[in-house]
Amino acid sequence: MNLSSVIDNQKKYADYIVKEITYICKNLGKRDPGSEGEKQACEYMAKVLKEDCGADRVSIESFEEHPGSFYGWITIDIILCMIAIGLMFVAPLISALLLILAVITMVLQFGLYKKFIDFLFKKKTGHNVTAIKSCKGEVKRRILFNGHADAAWEWPVNYMFGGVGFDIHIFLGIGSLLYYLVLAIIAVCSGKLFMGVDGALQKCALWGLICVPFVLLLFGMVNYKRVVDGANDNLTGCYMGIALMKALQDEGIELEDTEIGVIICGSEEAGLRGSLAWCEAHKGEFQDVPTFIYSYDTIHDPKYLMTNYRDLNGTVPSDKDVSDLFMESAEQLGIPCIHGMVPFPGGATDNAAFNKAGFRATGITGLNHKLERYYHTRLDSYDNLNEKGIAECFAVSAKVLENFVNGAKQ
Repeated sequence: MNLSSVIDNQKKYADYIVKEITYICKNLGKRDPGSEGEKQACEYMAKVLKEDCGADRVSIESFEEHPGSFYGWITIDIILCMIAIGLMFVAPLISALLLILAVITMVLQFGLYKKFIDFLFKKKTGHNVTAIKSCKGEVKRRILFNGHADAAWEWPVNYMFGGVGFDIHIFLGIGSLLYYLVLAIIAVCSGKLFMGVDGALQKCALWGLICVPFVLLLFGMVNYKRVVDGANDNLTGCYMGIALMKALQDEGIELEDTEIGVIICGSEEAGLRGSLAWCEAHKGEFQDVPTFIYSYDTIHDPKYLMTNYRDLNGTVPSDKDVSDLFMESAEQLGIPCIHGMVPFPGGATDNAAFNKAGFRATGITGLNHKLERYYHTRLDSYDNLNEKGIAECFAVSAKVLENFVNGAKQ
């Protein structure tokens, strides 16, 4: 199969993606995790997939979640840390235990995206979409393109100071917690379990009070009253697969032995809750033939187009064959693509959930992992899209499909 006609029309479909994203941002509700706006976006894109893209099996699935928990751990950790700092001077053992609990909460809830404290937060309902277009003959392979429909709550520090300021305030807060944890452990090892610290330890603990403002600043990390448009993060990811299926439909191209589909997940910004729910709901499915999943997130700047070979703060490996196919397809088109990863504290993309569940997937991003001001802020709007970045990613994705249909990497 040759998809040069689709690849050559990359600008046309980049324009289509921009138009669709603009429509959603202007006409549908705000899409915070588990919201009515997220549901509306899923329903709208499901309709587009069925009516404009030729998908013959389209389903919208709901799932339960507790979206407030993903950033809620920060408030819990701040409270634990402040109590622990006070107790450092009278009960170092209790101080150490509280700080250890804070570290465990941070590692499990954010570092590994576990549902450690989810039960403490309000329950909501999120939504996922699965759309499949059948092939003409016997199914020999399957390729699925993924994005997430929800948008983030704003990060005020990133909006005001950019990624450097954001990273500094995060690391100072975490560093303050770890500083007092070390002091508490030293005090406990010195036998001062329930007595005041003195000498050098007391001086260090007092000097450490300089850190308190940095800890308290973490209260302002997330503004729950403002939900960003999420035009780049991640309607660009949703529409990468949608536009590719529409291009095939427009060109009258039917695949002989390859199923193609799109997965739209909700609540990625709440800790991959949508993709985790999708993996659970579809456990054991799509195992009949080689199935590749390409998970897109924030396709913006072409110089940062990246295949992420590791995800979830660098802890989860992506499928090498799926990843290599994207890199090789980009090289064939002469489009630069970085061999990279989602580092700490970059969080994760839905790709991590798919790989953890045993699906063959990789993550494709188009952003600087040293965060820029538009990321999770009001600047992530429909008038801040990068058509060149979208067009090049679309072209590579079409080449991936061509190579996959022709039997590459299976």
